[in-house]
Amino acid sequence: MDKNSKIYIAGHKGLVGSAFLRYLQAKGYANLITATHKQLDLRDFNRTKKFFERNKPAYVILAAAKVGGINANQSYPADFLYDNLAIQNNIFRSALDTSVKKLMFLGSSCIYPAKCPQPMKEEYLLTGPLEPTNEGYALAKIAGLKLAAYFYRQHNFKSICLMPCNLYGPNDSFDLQNSHVLSALVKKFVDADQENKKEVVLCGSGIARREFMHADDLAHIGTALMDKIKTPDIINIGTGTDISIKQLATLVARKAGYKGSVIWDTSMPDGMLKKRMDVSKMPALGFKPKIPLEKGIDGMISEYRKLTNA
Repeated sequence: MDKNSKIYIAGHKGLVGSAFLRYLQAKGYANLITATHKQLDLRDFNRTKKFFERNKPAYVILAAAKVGGINANQSYPADFLYDNLAIQNNIFRSALDTSVKKLMFLGSSCIYPAKCPQPMKEEYLLTGPLEPTNEGYALAKIAGLKLAAYFYRQHNFKSICLMPCNLYGPNDSFDLQNSHVLSALVKKFVDADQENKKEVVLCGSGIARREFMHADDLAHIGTALMDKIKTPDIINIGTGTDISIKQLATLVARKAGYKGSVIWDTSMPDGMLKKRMDVSKMPALGFKPKIPLEKGIDGMISEYRKLTNA
């Protein structure tokens, strides 16, 4: 992508899309195309097609998606499957029909089987049942991967497929009904510190382990790979290291200044117990994450305090 190329960032207000927007703006890309959900409902094919015909992007970063944590995924599985399928299908078809040069499809580590061997290699896809707590979202993302592969095979439509680990960073949701684990912990412990609560209740046992990477690191590598990668093969993107939710909670609590007790509600699900990805392809591509988890948590706490004037 040269710096004058028209690049459409779908989902530029969200965690991942805003990271790409910040990165590309900082690097001097001059023709970035965006649209809010109010301006363009990507679930509507006719509106999406007209948007592509009118703007004619050369490249697309597909960061738009319905996302959320365990609670949201369990409560609205039909929405997670239907909405994400609709968004993906409409963008792929519109991109093909308007001669987009290349599309970036962003998946999720939840595409891998619930009892996947660790670390999770790309070839483990579809080798076992999915984790039930986020099956709808995972199925949609798997369908997107297959769509990319089949569009390439049948139409020679070019795309790259990146599977990031758990992401966090600016513009992540702090709504406990829809947030991811790290932003939820930040909210709970900062609020508890401000309100002088004696205890904080967290879902699950805390034994589940997760791999975290800052969204800005994904934007860096993703932009570089748009030129490097020629086929829609899956590429895991992450740090290659994980941490238990209990360890993460302890770290966030300390940084938020919370000194009370933590109660684990084991009646709530842990989700997939281990989700560490094999990221052995990344060194060959010349990428290594730059933002340490502790520094990233500091940034999340600072952002939440600004949002709430805490």
